[in-house]
Amino acid sequence: MMSLWRREAGALIALALPMIAGNIAWAAIAATDLLLLGRRGAESVAAGALAINLFNALLIFGMGLVTAASPLIATERGRRPHSIRDVRRTVHQTLRAALLFVIPAWAVLWQCENILLTMGQLPDLAREAGRLMHGLQWALLPFLGFTTLRNFIGALERPFWGLVIMLAAIPVNVVAGWALIFGHLGAPALGLLGAGLASTLSSSFLFAGLLAVILIDRRFRRFRLMGRFWRSDRDRHRQVWALGLPIAITLGFETSVFNASAFLMGLIGRDALAAHAVAIQIAALMFMVPMGIGQAATVRVGIAYGRRDHAAIGRAGWLALMIGTGFAACAAALLLLAPRMLVSAFFDTADPANGRTAALAIGFLAIAALFQLADAAQAVGAGVLRGVQDTTMPMIFALAGYWVVGIGVGTLLAFPLHLAGLGIWLGLACGLGVVALLLVARWSLRARLGLLP
Repeated sequence: MMSLWRREAGALIALALPMIAGNIAWAAIAATDLLLLGRRGAESVAAGALAINLFNALLIFGMGLVTAASPLIATERGRRPHSIRDVRRTVHQTLRAALLFVIPAWAVLWQCENILLTMGQLPDLAREAGRLMHGLQWALLPFLGFTTLRNFIGALERPFWGLVIMLAAIPVNVVAGWALIFGHLGAPALGLLGAGLASTLSSSFLFAGLLAVILIDRRFRRFRLMGRFWRSDRDRHRQVWALGLPIAITLGFETSVFNASAFLMGLIGRDALAAHAVAIQIAALMFMVPMGIGQAATVRVGIAYGRRDHAAIGRAGWLALMIGTGFAACAAALLLLAPRMLVSAFFDTADPANGRTAALAIGFLAIAALFQLADAAQAVGAGVLRGVQDTTMPMIFALAGYWVVGIGVGTLLAFPLHLAGLGIWLGLACGLGVVALLLVARWSLRARLGLLP
């Protein structure tokens, strides 16, 4: 029995490490945009935060939709280890679903300035955010294409190339942003518009790079992913939407609650919004580890689910939860012990002009330390439930936890009780805690609830 647990732990960690590193690389790409904008001042960071939060709301929704490829492919591999045609069908229909989503999403993002004005944001910040969005929104399609291909190689338990391409994209994004924002290397100084265009270039690099690897590497080439791409397959297309749409809505609830918190911070003031943007970026970087563990758990649980091996399903899920929460405890300690060091990566904390923003960011990180365990448990809990293709109830849990509890408590504490930004962050912590408890409880009762094959 111990040998089985050790073997599963080794397989889970071997799969999770490249996924975690890839997620950190993705967060680093996003962080470099804010770091570059920080050299233009807190106002550029605030405007960039508004645009990036709106963009991320739709990006994360789309990523949830294409995440359906991972449990579908993993389950097929558990059922038939050498399946090719069925795996190819899933990838094709996932890419088509992404395209159908992106077209209306572009129309929404083009109205970024008007949307922010409707939400009560300051006109000058809304205008600058709109400029950034007009360059950034085109990154949506190539990034979702890259995510689909990354899910494909991850479900095959060969995620290494996704990490390599992600790491290569970091300097691409930095150089493109440096050139297009500030006008270096012969490029015009486009300011926030340049930051958006740089992200689109790096996303296109991600998709093109991973597609090239898949078409060349013999381990992936045999799936002939580009063959008969436009062939209609209504049954698989419906499967992708049936499994992926609840995941997308779940992630949408989670992401939009953080986006809503950013918009609420904008109502409080510029310093609060800039501090929130920095603190969220640091917390998001920490979150990449449990997120990667959850992604790996979806594959490992999904393979066992395809084999109808109930014991293996339990081992993969519980190991993922233990490893994820163990890391979260270490992350919480870092946030409590060295918050100023983390904040100083984004702007000069010794500069009196940044003093209030730095103090607010440090206070927000103290609360972020409190919800690290809950955040890890909900991320991994959602991942293990996706492995058994259970996505509808987690969606309902997300709605209740994030929006009813999280935003409700946060708004009450921030405005009527006058805790301002700290109140919003305490509300986020409460929402995450509720979702984590519900997801882990559902996983514990999986057999009794009829979730196993």
